[in-house]
Amino acid sequence: MSSSNVELLKKYLLGLTPEARKEFAKECSTTVGNLQQIIYVNKKCGAPLAIRIDKASKGKVPCDLLCPEADFDYLRNQPISA
Repeated sequence: MSSSNVELLKKYLLGLTPEARKEFAKECSTTVGNLQQIIYVNKKCGAPLAIRIDKASKGKVPCDLLCPEADFDYLRNQPISA
C-alpha cells in the first residue's frame, strides 16, 4: 500500500486526542497500535477493517484508499437482494 493511500488516515488520527484515538480504534474493532502499523509499517489493511474505518470516520477516510485491491465500486452497484 502506498503511503499516499494512508495519508488521510494519518491526518485523521493526528487530529484526534490520544483518548479519542483509542475510542476511534475501538469503534473500528482494532487498536491504535494496529492503525499505526497500517500507517507507518505498511501493514496491509483488509477490506473489513477499511470499511469499519470508513464508517467510524464518517467517510473522511474512504475504504477505497485503504484497501485499493477490493472492488468497492462493484459492491456498491450490486442490487440489494431480499
